[in-house]
Order: sequence, then C-alpha cells, then structure tokens
Amino acid sequence: MTDAVACVDIGSTYTKAALVEVATGRLLATAQSPTTIDDVVTGVLAATAGFADTPVLACSSAGGGLRLAVVGYEQLISAEAGHRAALSAGARVVHVAAGRLDDAALTELAEVAPDVVLLVGGTDGGEDSVLRFNAKALASSAPLQGPSASGRVLGGSGVLPLSVPVVLAGNAAVRDEVAAVLRDGGLPVREADNVLPDIGRLAPESARTAIREVFLEHVIGGARLSSDPRLREWVRAVTPDAVLEGVSVLARLRAGADVPGVVVLDVGGATTDVYCVPDPDAEQATLGREAVGVPARRRTVEGDLGVSSSVGDLRAAAAAEGLEPGDDPLALGEAAATVALRRHLRAEAAYGPGGAGARGVGLVMLSGGVFRHADPAAVDAVVARLAADRGGAGSVLTDTEVVVDRRYVLAAAGLLAADHPSAAAGVLNALVD
Repeated sequence: MTDAVACVDIGSTYTKAALVEVATGRLLATAQSPTTIDDVVTGVLAATAGFADTPVLACSSAGGGLRLAVVGYEQLISAEAGHRAALSAGARVVHVAAGRLDDAALTELAEVAPDVVLLVGGTDGGEDSVLRFNAKALASSAPLQGPSASGRVLGGSGVLPLSVPVVLAGNAAVRDEVAAVLRDGGLPVREADNVLPDIGRLAPESARTAIREVFLEHVIGGARLSSDPRLREWVRAVTPDAVLEGVSVLARLRAGADVPGVVVLDVGGATTDVYCVPDPDAEQATLGREAVGVPARRRTVEGDLGVSSSVGDLRAAAAAEGLEPGDDPLALGEAAATVALRRHLRAEAAYGPGGAGARGVGLVMLSGGVFRHADPAAVDAVVARLAADRGGAGSVLTDTEVVVDRRYVLAAAGLLAADHPSAAAGVLNALVD
C-alpha cells in the first residue's frame, strides 16, 4: 500500500496506529496494541498488522520519553529560557539548575538521571563566566574513560551518568571553547544556537532540533527500548514534539476558518500535557514580560498527573487543588485535565496579566484514551464542569468550542507535517469543518 503511511505513537501503555492516505490525508483505519516495553518493536508490529507493508512513521514516549535537565546562568532568564526551549522540544524537564554548579548541585543533577543536559547561559557576547564554569564542572564530573583526543585524561569524579549527552545552547562567543571542555571531559556534545541571543528574544528552534537529534541518537538509537534497527528508522520525534507539530497545523487551519488559537489537553497514563498555540494578535497588546520573550507555541507537562501509572500522585495533586475525583477512568481524566489546565494558566500568567493561555483561543481539544473511549454524553458533562471551574480552567473553556480527538490524529498530523504537509492538514480537516 505505497500510497498510504502508518503513523504510530509508541506510548507508555498503548501503541496507537493511524493509516493515512498520503495524497488526501484521509484517515483509512486506526488500531492499537499494548506497548511491549521489553521490545517496543513487537508492539508496533502488532498495532500495524492489518496495514500490509505500509511504511511507518513513529513517535515515542515509551519508557518515560526524553528526560532532560536544564543548567543555566540564573533562574529568571537563561534557565527559564532553556526550560521553555526544552518543553517546546517535547522533552520532560526533570530538573532545572541555575548558577554555578557546586558539588551539591552536581549530586542533585545526577540523582534525577537525565537522558540529556541542556546547557545554557548568557546572551551572545554577554556574560560567559557561569557557562564556562558549569562546562568545567560537568566535564570534571563525568566518569573516567581514558585519554581524550587531545591526550588529556577524561572525566573525574564519576558523579554524572556515563556519557550523558549535552546540548550546548548558550553564549555563542564562547561556544567553541565550552564545547571543547565538555568533549575533553568525555561528554557527547551537540551544539546549537543560543536560546537567548539577546534580552527579550527567545530563539528555541535550534536547541529544539538538537534535543530531538539527541533523542533519536541516544534514546531511540540505543538499546533501551529495542535493539531492532527498524525502530531507529521509524521514529522521527518524541511524542509530545509530534503532537505539538499537529497542534500547530490545527491552529493554522483554525486561523483560516477565522477561529484562531488552540489549546489541547492530552491526558495519558503517566503524564498530562497542555499545548497552547494562541492567536498572536490577541496576545500582542497585553504581553508585558521582556526578560525572556514569548514563544509562539507553548507546552507544559505534568509528570504527576496520569490516570494509571501515576494515579497516586494525581490524587494527591487533586486534593491539593480541593478536588476529590472518583475511581473511574473518566473521573480521573477530568481531575487530571482540571489540575493541568490550572497549572498551565498559572505558568502562563508569567507572560502577562491574566495569562496568555486564557486569551486568543477559539478551540479546546481533549485528547487521551479516557476521553476517546468514554460515552459522548459523559464527556459533555465533564466539559460542562471544566467550563464552570472557578480555579482557572473555566476561563479557557467558557464560550469556547470543545472537541474530542476521538481517532487520535494529532500525533499523526505532526508526524506528517514535515514531509507531507497537505496530508497533515487533510487528516485534521474534519476538526475544522
């Protein structure tokens, strides 16, 4: 079936597949199978068994996705800029450190066991001492691994995990020097443009690309999920990155229909993600924060809000918000969506009065198995309660169109967006009409 492609999301619980006709973007079929954590390729083959020999494009969040730690100059500016760049790349930010890394900070960093470190700091041509210091600290904390190419001894204390890769996205004036220090410490380095080249200007795209490349090389290309070489051929992105691309395609379609701005609530077994691509015209007059700047599309991930593997943390988080969810999956999904959206809006409030995510939104989409498989009338009741929420969620859902991604096409659209943009738009057209 050469005129179709199988778009596959390898999740922490289920592997979902969508068969899409490339020429039109028509959704031909969907299927799913339990994710096989011991070798995720087995689950992919099971989910696509009915699709003949169709080519596969995949994204993955199995095994927790990409765990990323941000190390920056100071919390308000460079560390926050790095944090936002990481989230836009679909990584799960497990730690943010700011300032000079002392022994205690290095130990704390090691304990979170990141898959990659995003090292940032300073505007281009600006302050560079903290970036240089932190590079030396990271290099000296890597495990001893023999001589470097320059003949110097690699590593030192062995505090960091073996060969944790570093994405370097700080002050470009000292990029070569800092990269050499890291490499001499035995750490793989991927260089990127500065995430904060000037005060007030956030430029995350280069770092986002580098983070994705590290994910593909070190997480997908390694043996943690599978030793089958087909996995590396199939996987193009971490799942939240693919979904964010799909949300961006949807936002462009909605803008064409004079309903700009999209918020997506994606409730999963381990995390709940909130994606926001608001109408830029609605934000422009009220965004006043100049320190970091505002990315055009944003994402927050809540690692303690999941309806299965992190359900205990979800209940604790809900209780802290004054909520008491029931035991059925939809009730848990409602709690996860409520808490996640409240948190997202509190984070968005840093962009300007009222929270950017509460403005310029014409569509709210609910995604995740708890909504896809629920009775439509029950989901309508959940939407009504979310719209009535006085803790923040209601400000987004009131008088806003709400739909459910019942066939799970956002990730598929994101996977298609780069090479098949017309198909990506086509698979989402049913949500615009």
